[in-house]
Amino acid sequence: MAARQQQRQKQQKSLPKTSLKKRKRSGGTEINKHLIIFSDGGARGNPGPAAIAFIIQTETGQTLISDSKYIGICTNNQAEYQALLAALQAAVALKPDFLICHLDSELVAKQLQGEYRVKNPDLKRLWQNVQKAKTQFSTVKFVNVPRSHKTIEEADKLVNLTLDARSK
Repeated sequence: MAARQQQRQKQQKSLPKTSLKKRKRSGGTEINKHLIIFSDGGARGNPGPAAIAFIIQTETGQTLISDSKYIGICTNNQAEYQALLAALQAAVALKPDFLICHLDSELVAKQLQGEYRVKNPDLKRLWQNVQKAKTQFSTVKFVNVPRSHKTIEEADKLVNLTLDARSK
């Protein structure tokens, strides 16, 4: 148990810091202003059968939404973008001000950060959809994290379970 806590603390130290802020909804319930998204997409073959998954958490690690679905035939990068789009759409209902989106795809993260150009026409369309979706929030940051990150591993597991269920 102590080892697990130490591992979690080490992972949290590597993540960008934000303060835990809450605001009151009109009904008096508190909601988180800052949320963290972990999204992953994968295709078996490139292109091939693909699935997406995402996990939306509070800054304290409480999972608010976790979802996955089969998306048909596409490339790995298309699946990564579609996973992020699904997560952003789900986050709208939670009304956060600030989102940190963690992706294990360096290409997608750097394209969204403006470090890489988007050359592929299909990815360009998905990139534009993300740009439009992020206008629904005050601040959205995109962070590339290693595949070994605990919550990204959970999202990857959901992707694979979804693909396994589809192939049976």
